[in-house]
Amino acid sequence: MRHLAALTIILLLVTLTGCKYFKGKKSRGKKAHETELLQAKQDSIRIADSIMKVQERLKAIEDARLDSIRIAEEKRAWELKNKYNIIVGSFITPEYARSHAETYRQKGYDAKIIKMEGGRFDLVSAEAYASFRKAVERLQEIQNTEEMGAWMYVIK
Repeated sequence: MRHLAALTIILLLVTLTGCKYFKGKKSRGKKAHETELLQAKQDSIRIADSIMKVQERLKAIEDARLDSIRIAEEKRAWELKNKYNIIVGSFITPEYARSHAETYRQKGYDAKIIKMEGGRFDLVSAEAYASFRKAVERLQEIQNTEEMGAWMYVIK
């Protein structure tokens, strides 16, 4: 009798494992695993997108920094090349400086607006030179023909 009960239990276990009920449980576990894998994949894609956006922002910041350095170097190179400036006007109001510079541009000069170091004035430079001698010659010509009150500003 004991053997018969044991044999019956074994047969029941073997037949129940083939039952749709147990198979359904196994497949649900498989679906849950697939869902978890899909969720993990989506999370990793989201993280990769976030990292890419941060890298793009960092690149934009670095590009802006390099541009500002380039502009500063160009300005410094211009200042070294054009150390001696013939000033035909100085203004506290930037609009007046722009207007005066435009007037001199229309006359054919290479007029530029320069910020005075340590001051509030915008200086209108009609011309600029690297050579002191050439700058003095042109200053005298401009004082005789265009602007009697023209003067020289030296960028240090």
